Amino acid sequence: MINIAEPAAVAPTGADRRRVLATTALLDFKHSSIDALLQTRGWPQLAETERIGAAYNFVRDEIHFGYNRSDDLKASEVLADGNGQCNTKSTLLMALLRALDIPCRFHGFTINKRLQRGAITGLGYWLAPRNIIHSWVEVWAGGRWARLEGFILDKPYLSALQQRFAGHRGAFCGYGVATPDLQCPPVDWTGGDTFIQKDGINQDLGVFASPDEFYASHGVNVTGIKRYLFQNLIRHRMNGNVARIRRGMLSMGAPAGC
Repeated sequence: MINIAEPAAVAPTGADRRRVLATTALLDFKHSSIDALLQTRGWPQLAETERIGAAYNFVRDEIHFGYNRSDDLKASEVLADGNGQCNTKSTLLMALLRALDIPCRFHGFTINKRLQRGAITGLGYWLAPRNIIHSWVEVWAGGRWARLEGFILDKPYLSALQQRFAGHRGAFCGYGVATPDLQCPPVDWTGGDTFIQKDGINQDLGVFASPDEFYASHGVNVTGIKRYLFQNLIRHRMNGNVARIRRGMLSMGAPAGC
């Protein structure tokens, strides 16, 4: 884990504001499926804090934790998948926020793959890079950049872990979690930061106006033959394992710190 300084509270203005509200190839928030979601839910009519909360809760709980075919999917593709991990959920959340006129940006990192042990097993864990590309969303709200990461795990999945490891005390690292306290992680949007994997971060790759810019600079987690195996075989096994965990079918012991 590294120390990550809180972002300077500098309001985006002018060209900077336009960049953190812009549509991009990945942040395709003008797509008909995204527009239909917003209109059906009535989110544009909410106050700013409630708009953020509505988008955040949707991505956290209605887009289940799982593994898509690639990190660099369009937001509309993540919505169609109905599941996602840190990077794909970040893209969808950013698209929803920008559609709701909320400035937001992408903060890239790497995390130690140990925090994925249990969620990822067998060949999938072996093929995963030691340092996995990770991200969270920073949203301009209440005169500061709030850091949002707690949307990665849906509540049923997190609750299953909390029940299975109810007696665990101290740092917890595994199953997609890296937090000082599994029973009380800061995952609810109340106007401030939310975290669920922060304690597994081992490299800060900086802030980007969009995920497009980040992936153009740093690439994605798997390429070549590993990408082929991941897309066509391994991720389906991983998603099956995550679904079993969500249903409470978990017998492995609790990990220690990252």
